[in-house]
Amino acid sequence: MPEFRIETDSLGEVRVPTDALFGAQTQRAAENFPISGLRFPRTFIQALGMVKHAAARANCSLGMLAEDKAEAIATAAQQIIDGKYDDQFVLDIFQTGSGTSTNMNANEVIATLANKAFCGKRYSRPIHPNDDVNMSQSSNDVIPTTMHIAARIAIERTLLPALDRLREALTDKSVAFDDIVKSGRTHLMDATPVRLGQEFGGYASQIAQGIRRLQDASGELEELALGGTATGTGINRHKKFPEKAIANLSGLSGLTFREAENHFEAQSARDAYVSASGALNTLAVSLMKIANDLRYLGAGPTSGAAEIRLPAVQPGSSIMPGKVNPVLSEAMMMTCARVMGNHTTITIGGQHGNLELNVMMPVMAHCMLESVSILAGACDAFRIRCIEGIEADRARCRELLELNPSIATALNAAIGYDKASEVAKKAALGRRSVRDVLREMNLLPEADIDAILDVRPMTEPGIPGT
Repeated sequence: MPEFRIETDSLGEVRVPTDALFGAQTQRAAENFPISGLRFPRTFIQALGMVKHAAARANCSLGMLAEDKAEAIATAAQQIIDGKYDDQFVLDIFQTGSGTSTNMNANEVIATLANKAFCGKRYSRPIHPNDDVNMSQSSNDVIPTTMHIAARIAIERTLLPALDRLREALTDKSVAFDDIVKSGRTHLMDATPVRLGQEFGGYASQIAQGIRRLQDASGELEELALGGTATGTGINRHKKFPEKAIANLSGLSGLTFREAENHFEAQSARDAYVSASGALNTLAVSLMKIANDLRYLGAGPTSGAAEIRLPAVQPGSSIMPGKVNPVLSEAMMMTCARVMGNHTTITIGGQHGNLELNVMMPVMAHCMLESVSILAGACDAFRIRCIEGIEADRARCRELLELNPSIATALNAAIGYDKASEVAKKAALGRRSVRDVLREMNLLPEADIDAILDVRPMTEPGIPGT
């Protein structure tokens, strides 16, 4: 069997590997862009298969495509959806900015599979990759449509469930730790008391807000560019094609999609995509804060706060025996940094909606899907191997709180800010409790000291001692 076969396109002949399911245009792109080795992920290829499947069915129902051809194309596209031929999607992320090469990769592979089923002759062309598989479409509306579908599937099916599990785990800890009063900290310095449960409740609320933002972003991604064809005008497609095809896409994906209100906006701009990436970026900021806080609260075991104990999941040093590090927090922080970098790439990409077409779509799609994937994975690992196993050191929390000079804030209403400041300074200087200094200075009766310096009420609104 020869190593290559000869395929042709509008530029002439191309040598294509004999066993490849793709054709000339894919081969040219593979030769033109040997840049990174990065490929479109499974979710993107799945979504692209859905577009081709939905389009074939729509064209058939509108009398544009013969039923036998439509059936062959849809069957082949289903194989793409199912992941049977991912190895045939060989093109680099860094390619033509419209993603035309990848659209043609799909068209050629599906045409080959459909022809094999249609007439038993693998490389004969009763089904044409452009005329039939790409009917009523252009790369310029297919790729942005695929971007939205893939992102929504990834967000709805992978990231949002992982976030909800993390939110629930943080909420559980907020309940378990609600009776533990400890030093608050602002500017990393001692501040008025808080409950450890309140801190974890704040983390749970951050995740809940992130979920809401992502749900809103996913709603924006419901709008699809399909039907705009080359420039947003809809040339070369049936007037009812978007309606039919997008209804099919909703059925295939199990998610709701709708036609773009304005096809010129949907193809020339990627604003909804940038907005969704912004929600991921905000989520990364939240997760970075939570991961960092847990590092600070668990720092020790002797020279840091050490108010909580993080699970010991692996040895922390190749030279220091017994050292254990907050590795899950560090992994989360690196994940968040990557997501923030991806958002910068998507932001720059969104700026290149030049006239009627954005020309940085492949890299935007790659960054979006990577961000969703690594955030989901990091959230699950962080929850399972860190959050769920956190324990509180109640004795340590009491010890540090007793020496916290900011407890003197509770004295403001009783003895005034200036005198309370004097008490706080004297307590801090001597590493003594505010209670001891108050007694020494004979500023208040013992009963009033006990009432005012009861730390639990300090964690709620109100004036201490009243």
